[in-house]
Amino acid sequence: MDKGTLVEVKLNGHYRLLLIAGTEGKKHLQATDENGITHTIHPREIEYVIPHSHLLDASQIPQFRTRVQPYLDPSQLELAWEVLQGQATTPEELADLLFSNADSHTCYAAYCLLREDKIYFKQKGQVYETRPRSQVEEIKHQINLAQQRAQENQQFVDKVQAKLQGEAVEWTSAERQRLECLERYVLYPQEITEREKNQAQEILSLAKRLKTEAAAFDLLVDLGIWSVHENLALKRSQIPITFPPEVLTLAQERLHNPPPDMSHRLDLRHLRTYTIDDISTTEIDDGISIDNDRIWIHIADPTRWVMPGDALELEARRRATTVYLPTGMIPMFPHELATGPMSLVQGQDCCALSFGVVLAEDGSIQDWQIATTLVCPTYRLTYDDVTEMLEIGAEADLDRLFYWAKKREQWRLRQGAVAIHLPETSIKVKGEEVTLQLLEDSPSRQLVSEMMILAGEIAARFAIEKQIPVPFRGQATPNLPPAEELEQIPNGVARAWAICRTMSKSEVSLEPQPHAGLGLPAYVQATSPIRRYGDLIVHYQIKAALLGQPPVFTAPQVQELIGMIDVATYDAVQVERQTNRYWSLEYLRRHQDTVWQAVFLDWLKESDKLGLILLEELGLKLPIKMTRQVNKGEHLQVKVSIVNPRSDTIQFQEVGVAS
Repeated sequence: MDKGTLVEVKLNGHYRLLLIAGTEGKKHLQATDENGITHTIHPREIEYVIPHSHLLDASQIPQFRTRVQPYLDPSQLELAWEVLQGQATTPEELADLLFSNADSHTCYAAYCLLREDKIYFKQKGQVYETRPRSQVEEIKHQINLAQQRAQENQQFVDKVQAKLQGEAVEWTSAERQRLECLERYVLYPQEITEREKNQAQEILSLAKRLKTEAAAFDLLVDLGIWSVHENLALKRSQIPITFPPEVLTLAQERLHNPPPDMSHRLDLRHLRTYTIDDISTTEIDDGISIDNDRIWIHIADPTRWVMPGDALELEARRRATTVYLPTGMIPMFPHELATGPMSLVQGQDCCALSFGVVLAEDGSIQDWQIATTLVCPTYRLTYDDVTEMLEIGAEADLDRLFYWAKKREQWRLRQGAVAIHLPETSIKVKGEEVTLQLLEDSPSRQLVSEMMILAGEIAARFAIEKQIPVPFRGQATPNLPPAEELEQIPNGVARAWAICRTMSKSEVSLEPQPHAGLGLPAYVQATSPIRRYGDLIVHYQIKAALLGQPPVFTAPQVQELIGMIDVATYDAVQVERQTNRYWSLEYLRRHQDTVWQAVFLDWLKESDKLGLILLEELGLKLPIKMTRQVNKGEHLQVKVSIVNPRSDTIQFQEVGVAS
């Protein structure tokens, strides 16, 4: 190759103009760049030899490039492509076609245009072939799409930045879909498609964030789409948060135009009726009275307002249960109905399904009846109210009801009932305030509990007697720890926990079966029809039998409904459990410097020194990694060392042994 010839070479990924200075050996050439640096190159590395180029010095390369610049108009390629349809060309031929001149400057310009072109020509050996028209149209379409995506990306990034700076923005439907993709990246990292994952990570890259789920969560919080305490367990669930319009419309219709009452109701409005609940309860579904020796347990009758197969009943079936969360509840029925005519509201005439029972002195059932009734609750009381009233003997009827509740409990214990007294915790979140209340056994809670269990036994007896299909609830006899083993554990929560761990899960069946935990031969849940769909089924079936009609649901239908209820209830229980866990850890995070009194309950994995403790003031059961051997029931003093509610992480350190 002649000295002074200008060539283009690709060095380190960049196209460079070099001037041939001579040869080096038999196979290599020496070439100089515009900075005077000499390069040793092989002829195979040369991309293009510029014809008619004979520069005296490499310092002339910038001037050469400047003279080429006016010819670099890519729009000219389309004209050449139209003219050369189906033909091949070279840079020299293209220069002659476009510029009517094929000197070194125009040839290099033509070569550069062909080299950079991705639309009209494709290189094949030493020539460039025209692309088919259909292919050109498709390439142009893809380029337009890419440009549009780039523009949309920039608009999206601009909006994200504006929102992060506190400005108000309006998201388009396409942008909302992007953000929903980001939500799925957080909620379902193992289940989303590769395409969705890439889209989410692209959003994070555009927002200059890490491509992690935690970073995606933080971005959603920063954008105001999620709160810092967003309930991810609820979002991952199938639990409906709002009611469909047709359900809300029907609820309003029932409020103003209730269906005719088909029941023949016993008038019990003259009785002093007590409803006893937590102060925050709004769905009041049970009350109690006593008339001479007959105890009356009144259960709200939502079937008065809900017809089988209507939109309200089908929605309740879909939900299966009211979900109770620290931040509020997700009801089974629309709020206006559930807290209005369905509830046993103080001072108002209310429809109920009432269980009347006379107990023998030993606590066994002597006589019982079930009736659809009208009641007028006299007192709306809290558990604390009733406990205080029982302590001072303020209400004779309450005293008598509590007397029979204790008799009833003693009778059940003689039948083999298992009494487990473990504290429970009520967690409430209002705004930024998180409160934990310890729910210990109290006379008022024992009273209500025994009355509800009694109603469940009567409902079971009725169903068996009338041979109506209902979801019976049973529990197998537990394999309790040996007495000598229990005696080694101090009496209290640790011993109660040892017993609790042996209890099997209750089972639901169409066949009556013993409930070992309650000490009953048969039991049916029937006392929360506003909040549990299974209880609603029982009410439908009992009321039909009272009216002498066939059951509303056949046995196969009840069996199918049981399966649906189990799935929905399991989902609700998991959400409740995970949400309570989150807020428990958040409460402990906010009180990280507090020293807690704890009881060691048991080893979870003794070989790893992993145990379970109960924080006595809070009623929370949490794991702890011990550094020493501990006995069940031993009292400890602990402090939170690490806690992260979002990652469900908590670690304690022992700071002393409680006295």
